[in-house]
Amino acid sequence: MRLFKNLNKDWLAILSLIIVAVTIIFGIFAPLLSPHDPEEVNMQLRYAASSWEYLLGNDHLGRCILSRLIYGIRPSVLWVLVALLVSIIIGATLGFISGYFRGKVDTFIMRICDVMLSFPGYVMTLAVVGVLGVGLENIIIAFILMKWAWFARVFRTSVMQYAELDYVKFSKAAGISDVKIIYKHIILVTFPDIAVISSSSIGSMILQLSGFSFLGLGIQAPNAEWGMMLNEARKVMFSRPELMLAPGLAIIIVVSAFNFLSDAIQVALDPKLTISKDKVQAIPAASKIKRQEEEVAK
Repeated sequence: MRLFKNLNKDWLAILSLIIVAVTIIFGIFAPLLSPHDPEEVNMQLRYAASSWEYLLGNDHLGRCILSRLIYGIRPSVLWVLVALLVSIIIGATLGFISGYFRGKVDTFIMRICDVMLSFPGYVMTLAVVGVLGVGLENIIIAFILMKWAWFARVFRTSVMQYAELDYVKFSKAAGISDVKIIYKHIILVTFPDIAVISSSSIGSMILQLSGFSFLGLGIQAPNAEWGMMLNEARKVMFSRPELMLAPGLAIIIVVSAFNFLSDAIQVALDPKLTISKDKVQAIPAASKIKRQEEEVAK
């Protein structure tokens, strides 16, 4: 409740939330909302300008750009959300186990994380694609392999912070099982960290997927994806630059919305940031009141 209450005070957060929600809805119901078949080729409409039937025009094969843009939400956003969710589940589970039980379990899990994090993310992704081949599925697998270790380390640090609190120690001394302690006392207090970290990662993952598709390593034709649409329009970027406008703006708007929403969630869930923000806003008001009192006294 506090999260939504604080978000209602930030118009940029509300706008970002609306953009994210509309994007996800359009992606889920793409077959119902897209005006045309995104893979239908019509060479008579090759590079046709926008019209009432084709609002964003047609590409080099006469395909509807708007329909391909809507269908492109699925690999560009929805499948990235699936990869993020799987990474969070794996990383959070191992992070909770490592940070709560410590000892040899912690050492073993953290050594695996060190090995995984020793490789740069793009190098790891390229290695997976080189072994398994190009395609969206392999990019998703690479994202999961690349992200879970980072999530595990971050969640471990958060759990270690709360596992040493007095009420957790009292629960252990009272004989309450570790599962109940983790569920009732650890997960709830670490939820803000999970929400902030998760929301801040989605934007970079969307950019990475679009970048790999732009290079020809992601989703393959004739399927629609924003990065691949940019790659297809790159050949005529000087003669018909408007073809790059739709997918480029889609990437910028959606990634910016996720980033702004992430910042708003962090402020809404962290009382310290909220208090600091209120104090900063209260300083000019307090100074004004003080000046008015001085003028009255004179």
